[in-house]
Amino acid sequence: MTAESGKEGGAPVVGGHCDPRFARVLEVFRGHFAAGEELGAAFAVHLGGEPVVDLWGGTADRRTGRAWEPGTPVLTYSCTKAVTATVVLLLAERGLLDPAAPVADVWPEFAARGKERITVEHLLTHQAGLPVLEEPVPVEEFEDQAAIAARLARQEPVWEPGTAHGYHALTYGFLLGEVVRRVSGRTVGELTAAEIAGPAGLELWVGAPDDVAARAARLSAGERVGSGASAAGPAGGAADAVTRAALDPGSLMNRALGNPPVHRLPGGANHPVVLRAGWPAMGAVATARGLAGFYRELVAGRILRPETLRDAVRPRVAGPDRVLIVDSSFGLGYMRPAMTYLTPERGARTAFGHTGMGGSLGLGDPEHGLAMAYTMNRMANAVSGSLRAYRLAEAVYASLG
Repeated sequence: MTAESGKEGGAPVVGGHCDPRFARVLEVFRGHFAAGEELGAAFAVHLGGEPVVDLWGGTADRRTGRAWEPGTPVLTYSCTKAVTATVVLLLAERGLLDPAAPVADVWPEFAARGKERITVEHLLTHQAGLPVLEEPVPVEEFEDQAAIAARLARQEPVWEPGTAHGYHALTYGFLLGEVVRRVSGRTVGELTAAEIAGPAGLELWVGAPDDVAARAARLSAGERVGSGASAAGPAGGAADAVTRAALDPGSLMNRALGNPPVHRLPGGANHPVVLRAGWPAMGAVATARGLAGFYRELVAGRILRPETLRDAVRPRVAGPDRVLIVDSSFGLGYMRPAMTYLTPERGARTAFGHTGMGGSLGLGDPEHGLAMAYTMNRMANAVSGSLRAYRLAEAVYASLG
């Protein structure tokens, strides 16, 4: 069925197509716009490798009124982490690194100040105890990932590595990016283009070329009631703890999210420096089609060997997150269902992927043959997860019959 519906500023609010079996998804997607929850957004789903949902609508840039089009890319924040993990696992498959080996084996300077036993797996699972960059990163250094990584190499862990996990919101990318650079001589962005996005023809870039950055949707703030809460909202004491952390400038949560200080750039994360820098924790610019296509290729075994993916999505850590406060769960770089990765019950055992700050979502489910992605530019009041994405995923699973 064709998805075109009412007009806004002369452009369709919703366009694209939706397999009749997934009419419920179209209803939910339209409903978000009708309720004023969206500015611009896109949602794409593959079932058994075939596209069954490809929807988009709304406004890509509130300042100019530019419409969201089929090929509109947008910064997907931490959805990037799953791409970076996949690059690391590709290198491991080729024998260039061992996730169980110390990081210092390939990055000797990293061993300083008690970090000699931190493994690549600790980086992938947020157990390294390095969620914060202690030294302020100057704006002039934003595109020098090696220099930022060198700052982390000089730090000591906040907790004993391997004894707890806490979301490495930005440092995840600088740490793993340097490991990738040391063993391959290339950046995560370069390997993503050469080994993943390029061969599959995906609209996905870890570091956007100038022409892609120029047509990217512009992120816009939504209502903010505390930056740390999950989309569904933790209950009781957890809610209080999250609120306290969100309001405390010295909390691990705010320190992890605030350096490098993106807010110092005009337009914040919309600034071309951020879009082209290719930070491996939050720098992926993609269309919903491109991000869903990434999971389609993963689920089909065309990026990693099936046995590699099965092992990678096996939960390594689960429970209270020292940075996000609420429960989180991770395999080797991939999120697993938890408060930070809200997943419908039918996918709670089998889904994996990653959310992005503000609401974006990438999800793969090998058992159900699903790959999906939601991208948007109206930021939700959540570090990780969005009820909009959850509702869409719920409608997809409910449509499977």
